Amino acid sequence: MAATIDLGRDTRIVPPPYPPPQAGEGRVGARGYWAGVGRRLLRDPVALAAALVIIVIVFAAILAPWLGLADPYRGSMLRRLRPISDAVYRLGSDELGRDMLSRLVYGGRLSLLMGVLPVVFAFFAGSAIGVLAGFVGGRVNTATMRTVDVFYAFPSVLLAIALSGALGAGIFNAIVSLTIVFTPQIARIAESVTTQIRTRDYVEAARISGAGPLAIIRVHVLGNVLGPIFVYATSLISVSMILASGLSFLGLGSKPPEPEWGLMLNTLRTAIYVQPLVAALPGAMIFITSIAFNLLSDGLRSAMEVK
Repeated sequence: MAATIDLGRDTRIVPPPYPPPQAGEGRVGARGYWAGVGRRLLRDPVALAAALVIIVIVFAAILAPWLGLADPYRGSMLRRLRPISDAVYRLGSDELGRDMLSRLVYGGRLSLLMGVLPVVFAFFAGSAIGVLAGFVGGRVNTATMRTVDVFYAFPSVLLAIALSGALGAGIFNAIVSLTIVFTPQIARIAESVTTQIRTRDYVEAARISGAGPLAIIRVHVLGNVLGPIFVYATSLISVSMILASGLSFLGLGSKPPEPEWGLMLNTLRTAIYVQPLVAALPGAMIFITSIAFNLLSDGLRSAMEVK
């Protein structure tokens, strides 16, 4: 029961002492935000459907050797350009008589690799550049971001083609080219968010209390800026997959006979009038995967926006 203390004209009611918090109660607030994000994602049927599609494609690509599929490199000139629902080839065959189902599943490996890895590398490189530039500010920020702005003078497609052409054809060079293309974009977002965060009261309080710059960035800045950067990076995966497929289509990415969706589109373009459905299958896989990543990114962005 609360106690009443009479101090003349100043009468105060002292609340009763509360028991100390139990173990784990202090961490409820820290877990509350991400738990809310998870709940909002689970209530979004579109994001869940997109995540399911991505999971199926990823696991099919990883487990391809154990799915009992035909050899994606073995062809037969007697069975070339078979239609869909063929007795032997369920999704038809390509211009060299290779099983399209097997090549689509195995092709997901290279397509996902070339689509996801550049964004992952650009996420770390761009985040580091943007956070440091935004936190330091001043001339360092100006010089860094003006250098980054130079890359915005070129469209992403033309810059990727130019870099891949200069470096040479190949999967590694295509990944390097796309990483260079996406790093300035992520750095711009990271710098913008960090510039807003570094003026907050808790950052100023940490600075006044004697915390060093690295400690402030690690404890107070990264936890608040990585979320928006991550959401933006997930939206770039679909763009990266399209650009990677375009590089392979132009002969600047993977090389024959590797199964890759963009390269398969290139080799099947001459069969568009003979077997249009079979020739469109690699493009359909690129479209479905890109749309799934876009929808998942939109759902994640909506789930992380706390009004």
